[in-house]
Amino acid sequence: MAKKETRFEVIYKDGSSLKDSGVRQILVDKETGVNYLVWTSIYAGSITPLLDSDGNVVITK
Repeated sequence: MAKKETRFEVIYKDGSSLKDSGVRQILVDKETGVNYLVWTSIYAGSITPLLDSDGNVVITK
């Protein structure tokens, strides 16, 4: 069976799912280049596009 390609790449990871602060990651969408900030904890999580200081979406080319 061929390996399935993944659309998102983790470029940064910090924290631990065993702590109250949770895990913070930055993901890059390989198709669009858009960077996302992802936070997960034991019972919750969130995702949002990463923005620069001018409020524009961060895009990795």
